[in-house]
Amino acid sequence: MTKILYEKTGRIARITLNRPEVMNAIDDELPQLLAAAVAQADNDPDVHLMILSGAGDAFCAGYDLTYYAEGNGSGEVTQPMPWDPIKDYQFMWRNTQAFMSLFHAMKPVVCKVHGFAVAGGSDIALCSDLVFMADDAQIGYMPARVWGCPTTAMWVYRLGLEKAKRMLFTGDKISGKEAEAMGLILKSVPADQLDDAVEQMAHRMASVPVNQLAMQKMVINQAVEQTGMMNTQRLATIFDGITRHSPEGINFKTRAEETGWKQAVRERDTGTFDWTLNRPINAPR
Repeated sequence: MTKILYEKTGRIARITLNRPEVMNAIDDELPQLLAAAVAQADNDPDVHLMILSGAGDAFCAGYDLTYYAEGNGSGEVTQPMPWDPIKDYQFMWRNTQAFMSLFHAMKPVVCKVHGFAVAGGSDIALCSDLVFMADDAQIGYMPARVWGCPTTAMWVYRLGLEKAKRMLFTGDKISGKEAEAMGLILKSVPADQLDDAVEQMAHRMASVPVNQLAMQKMVINQAVEQTGMMNTQRLATIFDGITRHSPEGINFKTRAEETGWKQAVRERDTGTFDWTLNRPINAPR
């Protein structure tokens, strides 16, 4: 089963993350397959825009922590000490640029989020041009608490300074309704109306000539690019590697190996584990 599905219906290319058994979690292959699908749509003269979605119960639950936290994946996201920051940077920068293929594509990308778009999954969603969410869907970057830094830095470009800090200082998840109210996404609708809302927008956009869509996207994107987006993303990607090799990052990975990633993530997200002292917060001193 291919990890990315590609279909064309009329003027719309439909790209689907297709690892439903793990909520479309990111492994070593998925980012590059996603970028290849985006390139296929971008190079097709009959395609006016793309719809990006996820198969199964969620859009994307982030990096596959069974693969990376309990194990290590082929990317060695936590290396033996002393670690090689350039090896880490090359691996994560390649993924960052694969996610950013959505942003850099000449043609617009509409992202449809149900279930979850969390951690690395939020990076993918927020690189799209327009994001629709189900009211009950959840988005957030929980690894901001430990073991991560959002490499695309899209939170600040979509939210501005203070609201981006509010999200990344806590690692909280918010609902589609909250995300729309905050200005993070374009639209939140009841789950049973999500498909229709995305289709209506997509078909409206599909009536615009490809060159017009491309020019509007390029003009708007360059305003953000001039702020130094590339430099911000490079710093974020470097910091992401550091978070996984800091004392707290090493403790998180060790905890995941010992107890399973679900418990480690639960302790991280509820704030019940002290990653510096490497013990539950309520444990006796």
